[in-house]
Amino acid sequence: MPIVKEGYPFIGAALVLAVITYFLTDIYIAIVPVVLAIYFAYFFRNPNRVTPKDDSLLYSPADGTVMGVTEFFDDEYLHEEAYKVTIFLSVFNVHVNRSPAAGEIKYQRYTVGNYLPAFNSKATFENERFAIGLQNDRMRVLVIQIAGILARRIVNWVNLGKYLEQGECYGMIKFGSCTELVVPKNVEILCKKGDKVTGGKTILGRIRD
Repeated sequence: MPIVKEGYPFIGAALVLAVITYFLTDIYIAIVPVVLAIYFAYFFRNPNRVTPKDDSLLYSPADGTVMGVTEFFDDEYLHEEAYKVTIFLSVFNVHVNRSPAAGEIKYQRYTVGNYLPAFNSKATFENERFAIGLQNDRMRVLVIQIAGILARRIVNWVNLGKYLEQGECYGMIKFGSCTELVVPKNVEILCKKGDKVTGGKTILGRIRD
């Protein structure tokens, strides 16, 4: 299974620590950093996934659990009444984010903030976040990466003007976080609170004709 490049420094440091610990102490203590290296490899995994292309569907941008589906007025990108699907990513979920729809990145915004637990209702408004707005011939959608109490860095691999395919990887959040998908009201939401979702595989919504 592929590992994103951001994981190699963590894995390498843990393995170096294991070698040093082995020579300075004993093999039993060295097992601890080895286990840590294995966890880092697991955390930074990026499974190969094939996303069926369908411009009427919106796929989950992240692995995790749906914390809620709410209606609100989005004044950041859509500027209209919208639905927001909030997904919580535990430290055991895949943390690579995937594009829910095909489209060009028309909007980007990084916001400095706090590091409240991702499941805290205030995290959406107060935590560090990175948002991208996608546009295609059928709609505009907003995807927001939100840092958590352990997630101290949001990684983004794309820039304005980049065209993303459905299911294409565009970034990740390091260690426990939250991802939000904001869609217009002409999208039928096909998920509910408590659902387990898989990035690039689980269908979260369908455009109403």
